[in-house]
Amino acid sequence: MKKIRLANLEDLEKIVNIYNDSIPSRIATGDLQKITVESRLKWFKERDTNHYPIWVMEDHNQSSTTGVKNQVVGWISLQHFYCRPAYKSTAEISLYIAEKYRGQGIGKKLLEYVIEESPKLGLTNLLGFIFAHNKPSLNLFKKYNFQQWGYLPKVAQLDRIERDLIIMGLHLDCRKNNI
Repeated sequence: MKKIRLANLEDLEKIVNIYNDSIPSRIATGDLQKITVESRLKWFKERDTNHYPIWVMEDHNQSSTTGVKNQVVGWISLQHFYCRPAYKSTAEISLYIAEKYRGQGIGKKLLEYVIEESPKLGLTNLLGFIFAHNKPSLNLFKKYNFQQWGYLPKVAQLDRIERDLIIMGLHLDCRKNNI
Protein backbone atom coordinates (compact mmCIF):
# COMPACT_ATOMS: atom_id res chain seq x y z
CA MET A 1 0.00 0.00 0.00
CA LYS A 2 1.25 3.47 -0.85
CA LYS A 3 0.47 6.57 1.21
CA ILE A 4 1.01 10.29 0.53
CA ARG A 5 1.87 12.53 3.48
CA LEU A 6 3.61 15.80 4.27
CA ALA A 7 7.37 15.47 4.27
CA ASN A 8 9.27 15.90 7.51
CA LEU A 9 12.92 16.66 8.17
CA GLU A 10 13.73 12.95 8.49
CA ASP A 11 12.65 12.56 4.83
CA LEU A 12 15.14 15.12 3.52
CA GLU A 13 17.94 12.64 2.88
CA LYS A 14 15.55 10.41 0.88
CA ILE A 15 14.24 13.43 -1.04
CA VAL A 16 17.79 14.45 -1.94
CA ASN A 17 18.74 10.89 -2.93
CA ILE A 18 15.73 10.57 -5.26
CA TYR A 19 16.55 13.96 -6.77
CA ASN A 20 20.22 13.04 -7.23
CA ASP A 21 19.26 9.80 -8.97
CA SER A 22 17.50 11.87 -11.65
CA ILE A 23 20.53 14.03 -12.50
CA PRO A 24 22.49 11.58 -14.72
CA SER A 25 19.56 11.05 -17.11
CA ARG A 26 19.65 14.76 -18.08
CA ILE A 27 15.88 14.63 -18.51
CA ALA A 28 14.36 15.97 -15.28
CA THR A 29 16.59 18.67 -13.81
CA GLY A 30 19.06 21.33 -14.85
CA ASP A 31 21.45 20.36 -12.07
CA LEU A 32 24.56 18.70 -13.45
CA GLN A 33 26.16 17.59 -10.17
CA LYS A 34 24.67 15.91 -7.14
CA ILE A 35 23.38 18.14 -4.37
CA THR A 36 23.85 17.56 -0.64
CA VAL A 37 21.39 17.31 2.19
CA GLU A 38 23.12 20.30 3.77
CA SER A 39 22.58 22.40 0.64
CA ARG A 40 18.81 21.65 0.77
CA LEU A 41 18.33 22.15 4.50
CA LYS A 42 17.46 25.84 4.24
CA TRP A 43 15.13 25.11 1.26
CA PHE A 44 13.33 22.53 3.37
CA LYS A 45 13.18 24.44 6.67
CA GLU A 46 11.94 27.69 5.09
CA ARG A 47 9.10 25.91 3.32
CA ASP A 48 5.61 27.32 4.01
CA THR A 49 3.79 24.02 4.44
CA ASN A 50 0.43 25.81 4.60
CA HIS A 51 0.85 27.14 1.07
CA TYR A 52 3.81 25.43 -0.67
CA PRO A 53 4.30 21.99 0.92
CA ILE A 54 6.41 18.99 0.05
CA TRP A 55 4.65 15.63 0.04
CA VAL A 56 6.24 12.20 -0.09
CA MET A 57 4.78 8.91 -1.15
CA GLU A 58 5.65 5.97 1.05
CA ASP A 59 5.48 2.33 0.11
CA HIS A 60 4.09 0.56 3.17
CA ASN A 61 4.90 -2.91 1.87
CA GLN A 62 7.94 -4.78 3.13
CA SER A 63 10.63 -4.54 0.49
CA SER A 64 12.01 -7.94 -0.40
CA THR A 65 15.35 -6.44 -1.41
CA THR A 66 15.91 -3.89 1.36
CA GLY A 67 13.70 -5.15 4.17
CA VAL A 68 12.61 -1.52 4.70
CA LYS A 69 9.01 -0.63 5.42
CA ASN A 70 7.54 2.81 4.74
CA GLN A 71 10.16 3.59 2.13
CA VAL A 72 9.86 6.99 0.39
CA VAL A 73 9.44 6.20 -3.31
CA GLY A 74 8.69 9.66 -4.68
CA TRP A 75 8.03 13.26 -3.76
CA ILE A 76 6.24 16.31 -5.10
CA SER A 77 6.51 19.90 -3.99
CA LEU A 78 5.00 23.27 -4.70
CA GLN A 79 7.04 26.43 -4.73
CA HIS A 80 6.16 30.06 -5.08
CA PHE A 81 6.26 31.26 -8.67
CA TYR A 82 8.23 34.43 -9.35
CA CYS A 83 8.38 35.40 -5.63
CA ARG A 84 6.13 38.44 -5.90
CA PRO A 85 2.81 38.87 -4.08
CA ALA A 86 0.74 39.13 -7.27
CA TYR A 87 1.69 35.53 -8.12
CA LYS A 88 0.87 34.02 -4.73
CA SER A 89 -1.94 31.86 -6.15
CA THR A 90 0.37 30.28 -8.73
CA ALA A 91 2.78 27.50 -7.82
CA GLU A 92 5.46 25.57 -9.64
CA ILE A 93 5.44 21.79 -9.28
CA SER A 94 8.53 19.62 -8.79
CA LEU A 95 7.98 15.87 -9.09
CA TYR A 96 10.58 13.11 -8.69
CA ILE A 97 10.24 9.33 -8.46
CA ALA A 98 12.84 6.85 -7.18
CA GLU A 99 14.41 5.11 -10.16
CA LYS A 100 13.24 1.59 -9.36
CA TYR A 101 9.65 2.81 -8.89
CA ARG A 102 9.29 4.71 -12.16
CA GLY A 103 6.59 3.54 -14.56
CA GLN A 104 4.35 2.26 -11.74
CA GLY A 105 1.84 5.12 -11.65
CA ILE A 106 3.41 6.94 -8.70
CA GLY A 107 3.81 10.20 -10.65
CA LYS A 108 0.16 9.99 -11.64
CA LYS A 109 -0.97 9.54 -8.03
CA LEU A 110 1.22 12.38 -6.78
CA LEU A 111 0.06 14.77 -9.49
CA GLU A 112 -3.60 13.88 -8.87
CA TYR A 113 -3.07 14.54 -5.18
CA VAL A 114 -1.53 17.96 -5.79
CA ILE A 115 -4.29 18.98 -8.18
CA GLU A 116 -6.87 17.99 -5.56
CA GLU A 117 -5.09 19.67 -2.63
CA SER A 118 -3.99 22.90 -4.34
CA PRO A 119 -7.32 24.79 -4.10
CA LYS A 120 -7.27 24.15 -0.33
CA LEU A 121 -3.92 25.97 -0.27
CA GLY A 122 -5.35 29.02 -2.06
CA LEU A 123 -3.80 28.10 -5.40
CA THR A 124 -5.55 28.69 -8.71
CA ASN A 125 -2.72 27.93 -11.16
CA LEU A 126 -0.12 25.18 -11.33
CA LEU A 127 2.99 25.25 -13.51
CA GLY A 128 5.41 22.58 -14.60
CA PHE A 129 8.76 23.53 -16.14
CA ILE A 130 9.65 20.48 -18.24
CA PHE A 131 12.44 19.84 -20.72
CA ALA A 132 11.03 19.32 -24.23
CA HIS A 133 12.83 15.96 -24.46
CA ASN A 134 11.17 14.70 -21.24
CA LYS A 135 8.28 12.98 -23.02
CA PRO A 136 7.08 10.92 -20.00
CA SER A 137 6.58 14.07 -17.89
CA LEU A 138 5.00 16.03 -20.73
CA ASN A 139 2.57 13.18 -21.36
CA LEU A 140 1.73 12.93 -17.67
CA PHE A 141 0.94 16.62 -17.37
CA LYS A 142 -1.09 16.61 -20.60
CA LYS A 143 -3.14 13.71 -19.24
CA TYR A 144 -4.27 16.04 -16.44
CA ASN A 145 -5.24 18.88 -18.79
CA PHE A 146 -2.08 20.94 -18.41
CA GLN A 147 -1.54 22.99 -21.54
CA GLN A 148 1.60 24.46 -23.01
CA TRP A 149 1.79 28.05 -21.77
CA GLY A 150 5.34 28.75 -22.80
CA TYR A 151 8.24 27.52 -24.87
CA LEU A 152 11.81 28.60 -24.20
CA PRO A 153 14.11 27.36 -26.98
CA LYS A 154 17.69 26.36 -26.21
CA VAL A 155 17.74 27.83 -22.69
CA ALA A 156 19.65 24.95 -21.10
CA GLN A 157 22.90 23.21 -21.93
CA LEU A 158 23.13 19.61 -20.83
CA ASP A 159 26.41 17.97 -21.77
CA ARG A 160 26.94 20.55 -24.55
CA ILE A 161 23.49 19.88 -26.00
CA GLU A 162 21.11 22.84 -26.10
CA ARG A 163 17.74 21.92 -24.63
CA ASP A 164 14.33 23.56 -24.81
CA LEU A 165 12.05 24.13 -21.82
CA ILE A 166 8.28 23.88 -21.97
CA ILE A 167 6.08 25.58 -19.41
CA MET A 168 2.93 23.56 -18.79
CA GLY A 169 0.07 25.26 -16.96
CA LEU A 170 -3.29 24.40 -15.45
CA HIS A 171 -6.02 26.78 -14.27
CA LEU A 172 -7.51 24.84 -11.38
CA ASP A 173 -10.89 26.56 -11.55
CA CYS A 174 -11.19 25.68 -15.25
CA ARG A 175 -10.08 22.03 -15.18
CA LYS A 176 -12.35 19.18 -16.14
CA ASN A 177 -13.25 16.69 -13.43
CA ASN A 178 -11.89 13.67 -15.24
CA ILE A 179 -9.15 12.57 -12.90
